[in-house]
Amino acid sequence: MTTHTNRLTKETSPYLLQHQHNPVDWYPWSDDAFAKARREDKPIFLSVGYSTCHWCHVMEHESFENEQIAAILNKYFVSIKVDREERPDVDKQYMTYVQATGSGGGWPMSVWLTPDLQPFMGGTYFPPEDKYGRMGFASVLKRVAEVWARNKEDLKKQGADTMEQLAELTRSQGSQEALSNAAAIKAMARCAEQLASRHDQERGGFGSAPKFPRPAEINLLLREHLRTRKLDQDIDTIRAAQGSPLHMAVTTLDHMAAGGIYDHVGGGFHRYSVDEYWHVPHFEKMLYDNPQLASTFLDAFKATGDVRYARIARGILDYLVRDMRHPDGGFHSAEDADSLDPALGKKIEGAFYLWTEAEIDDVLGPERAAVFKPHYYVKAEGNCDLSPRSDPHHEFTGKNCLIQKQSLADTAQSAGMSEVEAERVLAESREMLAARRALRPRPHLDDKVVTGWNGMAIGALATASQALQAEQPPISRSFPVEGRNPREYLDIAIKAAEWVQSKLWDANNKKLLRSFRGTPSGVSAFADDYAYLIAGLLELYGASGQTRWLVWARELQQTMDTLFWDDTSGGYYSNSGQDSSILLRMKEDYDGAEPAASSIAAGNLSRLGALSGAEQARTYEERAAAVAAAFGERLEEMPLALPQMCCSLYLQALGHLRQVIVAGRSQSPDTQALLAAAHSVFAPEKVVIAIDPDDEEATAFWQTLNPEALGMAAAAKDKGQAVAFICQNFTCKAPTSDPATVQQILAEPRATIARAPKPAAVPFRLRSSR
Repeated sequence: MTTHTNRLTKETSPYLLQHQHNPVDWYPWSDDAFAKARREDKPIFLSVGYSTCHWCHVMEHESFENEQIAAILNKYFVSIKVDREERPDVDKQYMTYVQATGSGGGWPMSVWLTPDLQPFMGGTYFPPEDKYGRMGFASVLKRVAEVWARNKEDLKKQGADTMEQLAELTRSQGSQEALSNAAAIKAMARCAEQLASRHDQERGGFGSAPKFPRPAEINLLLREHLRTRKLDQDIDTIRAAQGSPLHMAVTTLDHMAAGGIYDHVGGGFHRYSVDEYWHVPHFEKMLYDNPQLASTFLDAFKATGDVRYARIARGILDYLVRDMRHPDGGFHSAEDADSLDPALGKKIEGAFYLWTEAEIDDVLGPERAAVFKPHYYVKAEGNCDLSPRSDPHHEFTGKNCLIQKQSLADTAQSAGMSEVEAERVLAESREMLAARRALRPRPHLDDKVVTGWNGMAIGALATASQALQAEQPPISRSFPVEGRNPREYLDIAIKAAEWVQSKLWDANNKKLLRSFRGTPSGVSAFADDYAYLIAGLLELYGASGQTRWLVWARELQQTMDTLFWDDTSGGYYSNSGQDSSILLRMKEDYDGAEPAASSIAAGNLSRLGALSGAEQARTYEERAAAVAAAFGERLEEMPLALPQMCCSLYLQALGHLRQVIVAGRSQSPDTQALLAAAHSVFAPEKVVIAIDPDDEEATAFWQTLNPEALGMAAAAKDKGQAVAFICQNFTCKAPTSDPATVQQILAEPRATIARAPKPAAVPFRLRSSR
């Protein structure tokens, strides 16, 4: 086979480098490519994907490695390859076009553009040859080249007209009028109702196959649980009430955690399941999925006290630390679905993760296998048989994708042992299988570090460092759970934040970069990078008490406001509008696998306000309200599209968030006990402010940001022990040094969902509350 090298060899993106030896004369997204297209008056063929995309690999092998197809591309087109994870703005722009013109959506995305970057035809995967009455890629290319030669002016006009229509459709029509509390509550309630109408009561999730984890949906349901719970019902009664927000949330989490979408041997979640049982997944693992899921499982743990959710969160985070961590501190982007099957001599999907019964017997021996196999539904003929969707092409015959089909109690009873002993055997078995699996060729790792996704990881790790201190009994090693002291997660989060700050933050210009691989990319960060990182830093501040993370979060928010805020209609654009090759400037209005930047930002602004004194709080809260108002029409029509925005509405509808001010020496046991108590309760409408009155740098910071809170901490300095104040709407409960009292107060439902009148900028006043 002839060896080729094209321009992509100079790129750093793993996806682009996968194509560096294609015979296609690829260009990256660049002025050089655009100039060549204009100079030669050729159409552009744009191919967008990512390095762990299964069908992207298929199209590469079938078409982009094909000499004949490459010859057509090189003769008639200027071919551009784009990594959607590096350039989400390019991807979003043309995906909007592809979906609007009825060509579906997904990756690889194939779009034909005029030299002025206007699209005139698009699609996704194309097979190489004509089949089943459908044109193959070679025929499509020839047809497009013929039409361009005859009617290029018409195609140019068609592309320009289409993009103008899309620009008009995506142009912001937001309102400057803040949503009323009634409208906010209605949006939350209707979002929950719409989820209920789609809830799979038997298997969890919303809708049928394929099933994608969408943490924002569970986040909203957990908050609806807080808003609607009845005080005379205990948590188990509410949890068992079919159709209740909590029931839908935990049913979904339970089935996801038991399913094959969760990697029982190595931890972490795969992208989605192809069937309705959460069983057989599409095997790639994404960084943007796993931290969000860890945070959601931690919220479920705090909301229910069920330690199983803490264990799943640990399994996710330990996977990230073990397999996805950059040696210097950040986190990599993804692991591929495909890996080499040595017996076949080629890469196939799931090869790294699937097992034959004989392999399991060989690794575990008869006694352990007798416990393990029924627990995880292992069969000689393979177990991908729960649904016709699980293995429609019979690729996994004789293979087992582990799914927990028995409860631990049933497994223990069948094996004639205690649940403790059964869990010990299962954990030992998982670790033995992990050691054997480590001998297999691993899936490709996309070792690009993306700023926003690292923000998600930082936030999840920081949350875990505090929330997991409430585990009873304390966790021991139960692979893939490592049994870490929760405080180790905080150290890992801090190191990741320091790494991102050193590699991807231009402190002089106060701007972020999108990604890093060997060197920082030349691509500026997008609105979601700022939003996710700010959210992560707020969690990191809350867990660590280190004001440097709050300082940075405030700087990032200021830059985000400068670069992405829509002064006319409110809300945040996805891109800055400073790149002339991006023809559409849109606001994301869908909380999908990655929630919209505005949805995250609205919550960030509410939290920043609650951490600030009265004057600064008002500025942040007004902007948070303006974000929500910009999506008022969307929230009225289809709140299900924006469940994470509905979570932010929950904060706004409650009025000023609760502040838990803990005054005491930062490392003293009594201070740490109060902080752990504050973080152990599921109360998403709170912020925690830790102030050490003896720390001169910290007191100077709080004197500027929140002098009222500092005054309270200073007043408690002479008490000889740490003290907690729990404040809402600028009044506070009586101070306490008892962690149990902190938990009790935070667990109480808020007195009202209505927004209290904004007071004037006056100092906090202590008021005993009985």
